[in-house]
Amino acid sequence: MSSRQLSEAPPSDLALSARAAGVRGEPSRVLRLDKIAARDARELSKVLLGRLQSLEEGTADYQYVRHTLIEMNQSLVRFVVRRFRNRGDGQMQDITQVGMIGLIKAIDRFDLTRGVVFSSFAIPYIEGEIKRYFRDSTWAVHVPRRLQELRTELAKAKECLSNDLERDPTVRELADHLDLTAGEVEEGRVAANAYIVNPIDTPTVVDEDASDGGRSYADTIGGDDPAISLFDNLHTLAPLLQQLDQRERTIIEMRFGQELTQVRIGERLGISQMHVSRLLARALGKVRTGLLTDA
Repeated sequence: MSSRQLSEAPPSDLALSARAAGVRGEPSRVLRLDKIAARDARELSKVLLGRLQSLEEGTADYQYVRHTLIEMNQSLVRFVVRRFRNRGDGQMQDITQVGMIGLIKAIDRFDLTRGVVFSSFAIPYIEGEIKRYFRDSTWAVHVPRRLQELRTELAKAKECLSNDLERDPTVRELADHLDLTAGEVEEGRVAANAYIVNPIDTPTVVDEDASDGGRSYADTIGGDDPAISLFDNLHTLAPLLQQLDQRERTIIEMRFGQELTQVRIGERLGISQMHVSRLLARALGKVRTGLLTDA
């Protein structure tokens, strides 16, 4: 049956006509919704949208045409969702569901008499619904809409000024650029702390050809440097060791620096191992007392 015949079929024959055209959700030998070409989907959507507007809302025929349009145009949702694919697999499912809500709203509000292509009408609806979802769900605490919008303006201004100045702009420069006070800029920057950032395993650049899925934010973050902790420890111990006498410092250096046994230390110093043990315990006791006092 042709598109013209389908559009002219009476409502009571709609289900039978749709099956013949292969637009039912069930597999068909003629055509499957998930295999429909983009051009065919556009033409058939136009026919079904016209039929939808002629049917009474709530009837079985109305619901059938509406569900068929939703299934047939899921590719529009996938097209928009791909722009947000760096959000992670877990959030992509939520984004897709939100995009479907935008598609349904577009179908319900589309007016065929305006002469607009449905895809051009639906994509802004889908994208707007997803952006609204981000606006409402990606803040850790409730932040006034004014500050949410200010965060976006500050980010754009910072990027613009950074390119011109070749450095990060100051608060005053941001305030002058946005015609705000320094206090308002600071308020916006503080409010931005409530915005939820992406997980550190989120890819920074999506490379479909890369076997590892591309680099993540975690790959760009430096790790712990054990030398920093060692420096802090030595910096704390240095003045305490200086308070020991020469023999105590020598014993500590031989025991922990050269890793000699108490027997070898005694042989080098000409004293017994028991004497070395007593001297070492006394020296360590002094250092321990000094550390506890500082703490």
